[in-house]
Amino acid sequence: MKKSLTVNIFFKEVQNELKLKPMTDISFSESRMIERPGLNKPGLALTGYFKDFSWACLQLLSETEISFINDQFSDKNTKDIKKLCDFPVPAFIIISRKKIDQKFLDLCSEKKIPVFRSTKTFNELFETVNNYLDDYFAPSTQIHGTLVDVYGTGLLIMGRSSIGKSEIALDLVERGHRLVADDVVTLQKKDDNVLMGKSGGGYTPFMEIRGLGILNVKEIFGTRAIRMQKRVELVIQLEDWKKEVEYERLGIEDDSIKILDVDLPRIKLPIFPGKNITVIAETIALNLHLKVYGYNAGKEFNKLLLKKMKNQQRLTQYLKKDYE
Repeated sequence: MKKSLTVNIFFKEVQNELKLKPMTDISFSESRMIERPGLNKPGLALTGYFKDFSWACLQLLSETEISFINDQFSDKNTKDIKKLCDFPVPAFIIISRKKIDQKFLDLCSEKKIPVFRSTKTFNELFETVNNYLDDYFAPSTQIHGTLVDVYGTGLLIMGRSSIGKSEIALDLVERGHRLVADDVVTLQKKDDNVLMGKSGGGYTPFMEIRGLGILNVKEIFGTRAIRMQKRVELVIQLEDWKKEVEYERLGIEDDSIKILDVDLPRIKLPIFPGKNITVIAETIALNLHLKVYGYNAGKEFNKLLLKKMKNQQRLTQYLKKDYE
């Protein structure tokens, strides 16, 4: 489903940070929609070239655009400016202290286009707006699971309902690690291979333990026990132990799961009573650190095994028929 954002919500969220001042009726912003992230400087569009015009973005007017608009109104040559304002542009943001012709503001009012002025520099405004809109428009999804920061590694624990995800997370928190989200995790794609996770219902320090009820992790363990968001780096898939299933023994074969077109390493972990999943989760996090730095214990063990077999074969061949 395609995302869009009302200019009114955008204005309320960044108004103070960007020092935005409305120059037309603020009510116009309630019906105007931002449909694409980023900022667009409509320099070519102001001259009448509308091919590939990014009208769905916020339009930025700096000193150059303002001077051109003022000159066009002075020369009564406003055909292209009027055509520009016929597009459903979300809003104009002026970043120059230069005064803009009132006739342009009147035209925007006629078309019900909100116009704002910011006293921030171009770089400040560009960074703030892009960060806000990139975060809003980033592809996202919600999944059932628990996200924990273990030794700086974001572990997403998944599995069937009541398999023990929250209990494992609680045990990890008690051992000094940090809870990010329990039960519902919102995942946002920040880059081609980066997924950020946070609580599905907005920030919440609560978790449910069946038989005990709702716990406030922050109040019990302190602020050190929680964090707002964390990059997801590995998925632990909890499964009920089945005799007939052949589970990975060496760790040579890499398994993965695709979420929002991002491949995440996955470890399928069979569980049964008495198995210490918490310590295993800590070890998984530390082992991932080694893999990031280029060391794979399973592959190293396999190399040593193959070397030993090769040496044994060489010795056996040498001593063949030697009965001395």
